[in-house]
Amino acid sequence: MRVGLTGGVASGKSTAAAILRELGAVVVDADVLAREVVAPGTDGLRRVVAEFGSGVLTADGELDRPAVGALVFADPDARRRLEAIIHPLVRARAAEIEAQAPAGAVVVHDIPLLTETGQAGGFDAVLVVDVPEETQVRRMVADRGMSPEDAGARIAAQATRAQRREVATYVLDNTGTREDLRDRVTEVFGELVRRAG
Repeated sequence: MRVGLTGGVASGKSTAAAILRELGAVVVDADVLAREVVAPGTDGLRRVVAEFGSGVLTADGELDRPAVGALVFADPDARRRLEAIIHPLVRARAAEIEAQAPAGAVVVHDIPLLTETGQAGGFDAVLVVDVPEETQVRRMVADRGMSPEDAGARIAAQATRAQRREVATYVLDNTGTREDLRDRVTEVFGELVRRAG
């Protein structure tokens, strides 16, 4: 059972992924893989530096994620060029991990940009962690120290809430407590296990 998991920035997608992992899903985290494929010494990092210059590196030779983030969230063309390098590398690594999952496993691909990259159709089910935009902004300001303007720019760079909900097989509302989210994720995971069986 191949499942896509997505949600807007600060929606609680990582929390939902952690709950799914606790319940027994094999979780493939695209954010973790995106860091892995541009680690020092990788072909991915070499390609990013070739495209954007050495200004995207820290003094230690690692990708300067805040600098890259500021660059690509302000420039849609730069974001597309970065994604053209990183996304194929992440997908290849995710396929390797999925191939190693035990037979009958529920494999959850945690993909922040699942909707934006048109991948929803490649999964047996798509889970969307959903909150209103004002909740996303409030969380980014409170938890990440962003300005409301920066938070709004991050949200604007992603698919809309309606676009994500349109591809959802299951919507995971995260406007309540963590326990509310756990209850909903547990319910949906039970359905996925039944469908996989």
